[in-house]
Amino acid sequence: MSTATRTLLLITVSSPDIQRVRRSRVLNFQQITMPYLAAFAPPHWTVTHTDEMVSPVDFAKPVDLVAITFHTPSAPHAYVIADRFRQQGTPVVLGGPHVTLMPEEAQAHADVIFVGEAEIQWPQFLREFEEGRHRPRYCATEPPSLENAPMARKDLFHRRDHTNGVLFATRGCPYHCEFCTLAVMYQSHVRQRPVAAVAEEFASFPGKVIILWDDNIASDMDYAKTLFRALTPHRKWWSSQASIQVASDDEFLELAAKSGCKQLFVGLESISQASVNEVQKRFNHVSDYGRAIERIHSHGIAVQVGIVFGFDHDGPAIFEETLDFLESAGVQNATFNILTPFPGTRLYQRLEAEGRILTRDWSKYNGRADVVFQPRLMSPEQLLAGYQYANHRFYSWRSVCRRLARSPVGLYWTLPLNLAYGFAASRHRLKS
Repeated sequence: MSTATRTLLLITVSSPDIQRVRRSRVLNFQQITMPYLAAFAPPHWTVTHTDEMVSPVDFAKPVDLVAITFHTPSAPHAYVIADRFRQQGTPVVLGGPHVTLMPEEAQAHADVIFVGEAEIQWPQFLREFEEGRHRPRYCATEPPSLENAPMARKDLFHRRDHTNGVLFATRGCPYHCEFCTLAVMYQSHVRQRPVAAVAEEFASFPGKVIILWDDNIASDMDYAKTLFRALTPHRKWWSSQASIQVASDDEFLELAAKSGCKQLFVGLESISQASVNEVQKRFNHVSDYGRAIERIHSHGIAVQVGIVFGFDHDGPAIFEETLDFLESAGVQNATFNILTPFPGTRLYQRLEAEGRILTRDWSKYNGRADVVFQPRLMSPEQLLAGYQYANHRFYSWRSVCRRLARSPVGLYWTLPLNLAYGFAASRHRLKS
């Protein structure tokens, strides 16, 4: 096998439209897929990374291979990039969530595609590429173990995202929510990295604010508690995602707080029990939301909630009712989304069968600027207007003051986020 130097360009795609949408979110954390995969490349491969949220793609740069990852709303843009490189004679690999959801579509724009998780077959592909015998498609036949997962290449991190480090401890979520792409991507398989390896990477970041980029840090409570004990000596602050069930485990919350947890992102999805039941998230008990948030707060941990508008039981009143609840509960931050039926999900299949998909222009599947299906109890225009109302009201001065006045976490953490989101919402409103 040749060990001549090879050059690999990794691209984290973000279309211009998606960049505009994401700027309204303020925090766009470093995506770690490509810096992580770069760690698997042999030493004789020279690897560079372009993150389109930071810089444009340089098509004039000579490379032996281009690999591109992207989500559904950036798919048309990703295909343009891939086609251009291929026209220049550069082989292109496509992977990521949309490729796994729509492999036949992606194959038309690539020399090679990866379906599912890539760790096991990525090193194999690089060897076969060098030998000139690679296959057009690599499919994950089983979920890869994370026992020997390497640290992501920090030199390939490019975003300035108000954090000092990003890493993951676990992957996957045990639940089967109808609208979620994770259930398709990972088949509800949850895996963990060794605690010692996570703690070592956590400690390796020189700054104090760390994001644990996990789908659900509480998917295995015993693992999480062991991890928190290992993180505690490093005296950093961190944030991650967790299911609402964490509120019923005081030991989890106590250990999380002691280890530096300042905020948990919790997917409430809706304040309507009928809506959460509809999408197979019955373990979310709406009647307990208020007490759950209060229990998390009691440990000095801020709560950022994820809310989705547009479920079949959502009428026009859902927007005001949701904001009334969030403000009364003193929620520090919220991420609002328009329900989006991503291809390959059970939600998409159901709405397609019902004739309610309005467009298959993937660039509109952004969850924030467009409605791509026919809601049951309101018009698409009402849904979009209600989503915009929620953002503007939640991050208004009146709401910020009302919510943060009862915050259990110092304003040094919560106020800057609210001000930034409020500024972004106001700027978006002036432009729209």
